[in-house]
Amino acid sequence: MDILRRNKTSILETLCADYRLILNKADQKKLITRREYNNLKSINKLHEEGHVVELVDKIMNKGEETCFAFLNLLQTDEDIQETYPELKNILKKENCLLPYPVQACSVDNTDNQPQRRKEDGQYELNSRPTGLCLIINNAHFGDGGVRHGTDIDAESLAEVFSWLRFRVLMCKDQTKDQMERALVCFASQCNFSQLQEFNVKEWTCSRFTDLQEAPRHGDAFICCVLSHGNKGVVLGIDGQPLPIKQITRTFMATPQSPLTAKPKVFLIQACQGGQIHPGVLLKGLQADDSHSTSIPQEADFLVHSATVEDYNAIRSKTEGSWFIQSVCNQLKVGCLRNEELEVILRRVNNEVAGKEGGAMPSAVKQMPEIRHTLRKGLVLTPNRN
Repeated sequence: MDILRRNKTSILETLCADYRLILNKADQKKLITRREYNNLKSINKLHEEGHVVELVDKIMNKGEETCFAFLNLLQTDEDIQETYPELKNILKKENCLLPYPVQACSVDNTDNQPQRRKEDGQYELNSRPTGLCLIINNAHFGDGGVRHGTDIDAESLAEVFSWLRFRVLMCKDQTKDQMERALVCFASQCNFSQLQEFNVKEWTCSRFTDLQEAPRHGDAFICCVLSHGNKGVVLGIDGQPLPIKQITRTFMATPQSPLTAKPKVFLIQACQGGQIHPGVLLKGLQADDSHSTSIPQEADFLVHSATVEDYNAIRSKTEGSWFIQSVCNQLKVGCLRNEELEVILRRVNNEVAGKEGGAMPSAVKQMPEIRHTLRKGLVLTPNRN
């Protein structure tokens, strides 16, 4: 929805070229009810823009799923691409191209959809919210270095995981010791006063605000670490290393842990060494100096690292990192299709592997890595309200 909201003015101006076409397409894809279609078709507006404004407002009021389906329609329908060629440039800057078709749900029935039955072999995700998504976002380092673009990654993650029914929290600019204590705190579900040390923010109404109440774990846990790193570690803003194995083992199964037997997913945006795949970094790209950790023996873990051992991970100063942006975009597509997380993340690997950050004949490349001990399929369900 945020993508549509940010580009609403430009999209409206473009669609005014032929408002009847976009109205008919929205009707064909069942993005609006038949009654809404007839009302929009018959409204008395002096200018084409009025019709388009009414349509787009109705789309946005229907929630995230309908917004994503509408964006998919704008980017994949041949008639729309031919009639509104400017749409390609408008949406290209958002890097929101949906490479797989999204099947829009009929909106004739406005009642909340019943909870989808989990197939055998899938983790049960019945809690509301589904769980906590913790983002550790290290941007400003003690040596004066700044990880430009990391806030874009943090907001993209917050947007998509809140859509997936997670309560999203962020700890920004943490030292190694602060990261370590914060992780222990979240693993043991400490009280509200203990969290104040880490200046925890919560994603609310499309922005990070002060935390108002203590978090509680649900049926799954997501941890995203955005920082510099090196082989096997991520760095605090003081430059001190925290082993990735230690991060995951903090959440290992114990009789007291609220996350025992529940899926725990770790997304690590950090370099895994100093090498780069052949090529020269383009202006506007930076490298995050970390390593893909081996998965602990305990079950129900998934660690997805931005790059394989010994190599850099690429981050754009203006668009965020290749890895995190791909994760967010692929989640938006795959979760609407009820795909398992591992399938979605394999597409992330493929998408990032196909990117090039340098001029020919050599190009900077990147290869993410997934390691997991999940015992069941993990299917994240978006908010369809």
